[in-house]
Amino acid sequence: MRLGFSPFNAELGYEEAFRLAARLGMDLEVAYDLHEALPLPDPRALRATGEALGVGFTLHLPFVEMNPASLIPAVRQLSEDRLKRALEFGEALGAKVGVLHTGQVPVRHPMALDLAREALEKTLAALLPLPFPIALENLALAEEDLIRGPEELQALLDRFPQYGFCLDVGHALVELGPRGPFLYLEALSPRLLHLHLHDNHGRKDDHLPVGAGALPWEKLAPHLQGFAGTAALEVGGGMEGVGRSRERLLRLLAP
Repeated sequence: MRLGFSPFNAELGYEEAFRLAARLGMDLEVAYDLHEALPLPDPRALRATGEALGVGFTLHLPFVEMNPASLIPAVRQLSEDRLKRALEFGEALGAKVGVLHTGQVPVRHPMALDLAREALEKTLAALLPLPFPIALENLALAEEDLIRGPEELQALLDRFPQYGFCLDVGHALVELGPRGPFLYLEALSPRLLHLHLHDNHGRKDDHLPVGAGALPWEKLAPHLQGFAGTAALEVGGGMEGVGRSRERLLRLLAP
């Protein structure tokens, strides 16, 4: 497993994040939303710095004020356009994988659900062919989240074999309790490309350092050993939170 971390969750600027990643032998997960909102380095500048320091990248595709499953055609189209720009950004960055949220629906009415699923599939189809691997992330933190549970996500991935799966262990804990990550792995491990690793107490998406919440890491670790893909720590706590989480994971994953 190639381990990275999210500077956004750790509340680190790129200068600090690059230093930490180079010292620990980690990658960075870039939050594309920040590059839309703030004057930040362009992807080629980030890539050059990463190549000089031995730091690679994964990319979190936009999710702020974005809904690829919107019932409103203009909103869905805007989401598609933003995602296409993010894919161009990720290709220039040399991203190993990108992570995509699957959108929301305002009410769980049968007609609204059908229209939202149709909209989401239009968006996913419009992004093909993918310039680099893209993983759909389990979400289901709110009633509005469209795709819920391993079965729905598996069905979507069966219709779109070009995409892979990102297991967010913290989201799975909030949605389904301590068995959540295992249920997602049981259904979708053959499609697993990327991991989001952080902790919480099972009530909300706290993004705590590894071991600071209720996730059963000791039971989960054997399922992660031998995983050859990428992973990102989405933890708060600054440099200390990243470093402590990394050390805890390395101990858990040691043969």
